[in-house]
Amino acid sequence: MANEQSNSANPNVDLKYRRKKNAEEMKHQVITFSLMIFLTLLAFAAVGIEGFSHWFIKPVILLLAVVQVIFQLYYFMHMKHKGHGTVALFLFSGLAVGLITVLVFITIVWL
Repeated sequence: MANEQSNSANPNVDLKYRRKKNAEEMKHQVITFSLMIFLTLLAFAAVGIEGFSHWFIKPVILLLAVVQVIFQLYYFMHMKHKGHGTVALFLFSGLAVGLITVLVFITIVWL
């Protein structure tokens, strides 16, 4: 006989709880995906409209890209869940090394 353990005495309660949590998670992912599509369309519109200067468009596109990366990490890579501390440490350490490297190269080239 298989050893089935649950957190409560009633397995139906666990099933209802998991379904509710999964439904909330899916709702958050759909909302985030919709926001990311909207931000992408916004970036395309900023480039497509002739009235904007490239001095305005480049920072806006970079800002939209940073927001999308945050959405990707937080919702789709599940960084908001517990137990992802080590992964987050390595990810943000790599980000710091990359940013420092870019900063050093920009400093070397411009000075």
